[in-house]
Amino acid sequence: MEATGAEVLVAALRTHGVDTVFGIPGTHNLAVYEELARGGVSCVTPRHEQGAGYAADGYARVTGRPGVALTTTGPGAVNAATALAQAYSDSSPVLLLSPGVPSDHPHLGRGYLHESKDQSGALGALCAWSHRVTSIREIPAAVGRAFTSFAEGRPRPVHVEVPADLLERRGSADLAVPYRPMPRVPDPAALDRAAGLLRGARRPAIVLGGGAQRPGDDEQVTGRLAMLLAERIGARVVTTVNGKGSVPESHHLCLGATLRLPVVRRWLASCDVVLAVGTELAPADLWEDRFVLTGRLIRVDVDPAQMYGDHVADVPVLADACLALEGLAARVPETKDAPMPDGRVERERDAELREVARRWAPQLAALREAMPADTVVVGDNSMMSYHGAIVGMPVEPPGRFLFPAGYGTLGFALPAAIGAKVGRPDRPVVVLAGDGALQFSVQELATAVELRLSLPIVVAVNGGFGQIRDEMRRRGIPPVGVDLHAPDLMTLAAAYGACGRVADRPEELGDAVAEALKTPLPTVISFREPG
Repeated sequence: MEATGAEVLVAALRTHGVDTVFGIPGTHNLAVYEELARGGVSCVTPRHEQGAGYAADGYARVTGRPGVALTTTGPGAVNAATALAQAYSDSSPVLLLSPGVPSDHPHLGRGYLHESKDQSGALGALCAWSHRVTSIREIPAAVGRAFTSFAEGRPRPVHVEVPADLLERRGSADLAVPYRPMPRVPDPAALDRAAGLLRGARRPAIVLGGGAQRPGDDEQVTGRLAMLLAERIGARVVTTVNGKGSVPESHHLCLGATLRLPVVRRWLASCDVVLAVGTELAPADLWEDRFVLTGRLIRVDVDPAQMYGDHVADVPVLADACLALEGLAARVPETKDAPMPDGRVERERDAELREVARRWAPQLAALREAMPADTVVVGDNSMMSYHGAIVGMPVEPPGRFLFPAGYGTLGFALPAAIGAKVGRPDRPVVVLAGDGALQFSVQELATAVELRLSLPIVVAVNGGFGQIRDEMRRRGIPPVGVDLHAPDLMTLAAAYGACGRVADRPEELGDAVAEALKTPLPTVISFREPG
């Protein structure tokens, strides 16, 4: 095609099925916005580019389609950097598009508007790769490379930079036919070895991470296969935070997303065979830096590097998680004599859960009762999530739980929930955040109002950064910099055009969420964090 660089860029996006972009217009990307409008691509405008990145991430996690963010040069692109780093940690397919300094820019440091020393290099340090194209002809190849990298191996965010002058200039380019790679098929010999270990295990365990989730798959086929295998060998199943929702937490063999509990880690360390599917078994998952497995480890992953990480695989299965579990289930026959756990771990887990989540239990129970089974819960990196909902609020498929694991950013929940709701308007979406985390991205309330999203935003108020305050006290440090002025959230919600409610009792919290899910506007629901 003979066209401007902007036309070629948008045509390449459309070729790969992109119909929604999250971003903010700026001087250097106006040509792209002009073509997006012509091409019928929906443009969602957050109030900060970091919000655009989080929204693209949330969109990707629930739809199974890559999320696309678009910024202008310099500060626009760099504002999205934190969201890219979070997507990298959680293996989310996010494409950031930005202009760059012109291709004929004579030298750096001459004061070009939004000029960065090395914009592409800065973002490349935080995502899978960053590429600056050098010609219009190269644009479709760069976009195609991005979508291919999302579909093959471990999906992680990427950045494509197009020099500002190329967006306006005309040239020729060939639109590449989208490449549809086949899922990585497991080696039969590796499956045979893994199945042999599982059949002979006396204390087997299955750990499911984010790689066991298939975004957009409401049936959670991978999780169903994992539970089928668990039932055949009598294995308990535990998930990471990113694996939460892949299997029903009400199942008698499921321990939930409880890897952070000491009793669960002790049990896992004592198992003679552990099957880890799509997980790093990272310190951020385990809340322990020097965790050691004593049994044999089978790792299923699309990332070969995971086979030689902190926990080296005795049997590496480099494959798509669904295909690997299907192959293992076929090799492990049904039997009526599968050993059943004695229930001791469950009893000890329940005791620890009561202690960990006791102050949140009434609120979590009210929330769970108010939310439909298919609700997408988006938690911020707040105590209500990691001390409460992650361990103490069960999620059943097709429900989902989105959380900024690993990188652990604050401000994720509200914009990510907006992206999730835009991607799946048919699904109820609920935000969980502390008042400290909410204020990192509270401006996105305006975006939710503008889109008229039915979005309950549940806020636990403790007057600042409660977790850090508690850590300071444990270290004998007088709290410094953690007691924050809290705005009147009801007045703030009204100022943005949203609804607002205060829930003084748990039952009021449940009622407020149920009502908010029927309201065609976002609703901020605040309650005082229990002591």
